[in-house]
Amino acid sequence: MTQTGRLAGRIALVTGASRGIGAAIAKRYAAEGAHLILTARTEGALEEVDDAVRAAGGTATLVPLDLQQLDKIDPLGAAINERFGRLDILVANAGLLGDLSPVPHIALKQWDRVMTVNVTANYRLIRSLDPLLRKSESGRGIFVTSGASKGRAFWGLYGTSKAALETLVVSYADELEQTAIKVNLVNPGPIRTAMRASAFPGEDPKTLRTPEEITDCFVDLGAADCTRHGEVIQAY
Repeated sequence: MTQTGRLAGRIALVTGASRGIGAAIAKRYAAEGAHLILTARTEGALEEVDDAVRAAGGTATLVPLDLQQLDKIDPLGAAINERFGRLDILVANAGLLGDLSPVPHIALKQWDRVMTVNVTANYRLIRSLDPLLRKSESGRGIFVTSGASKGRAFWGLYGTSKAALETLVVSYADELEQTAIKVNLVNPGPIRTAMRASAFPGEDPKTLRTPEEITDCFVDLGAADCTRHGEVIQAY
């Protein structure tokens, strides 16, 4: 493992790491010296990211995990504790867009899926991993949100999930004031991802920043010298 960089020797868990922002964070963290624990639904895509991590001189532990299977999240903390004894950084990046539709037309199954992944799974991650972040000398939690949390037409489902996430994480951060843990949310803004293309199919992706262009923010927030806490940070 790379022994130089701002995250040298730190253990970082990244959810939704198989593509987009999650994959970009994983590669950057590897270049900064972190050992990675990478989760995503698709094992093949995770292996491709692992190849890139190794090419950057890093190491990764791959954990294929569908966050809709909530009962699979609880054992994650126990497994990390057994192998590493702590967790230095949690990057809770995984999320679902769901359908963009008027509120009365949101399908029940869509509501349940999006709220499960975007809210409940993050609560379960906090519940499972908080003891490990407390074992770190400088535990860091980074959660990905969206400007849709403020409410806009046809974005009721996704926006509600992100508003709930922000409330959850800011509450958690407030509870951590007397600890060494720092927890923040990041709103990446418009980024060239598959989710963005799904939401705005007529948009020219070349007009958007790439996921790699916002990784500085995630390095800053994951570093041991980070002092920001309880903020919703606009990464644009």
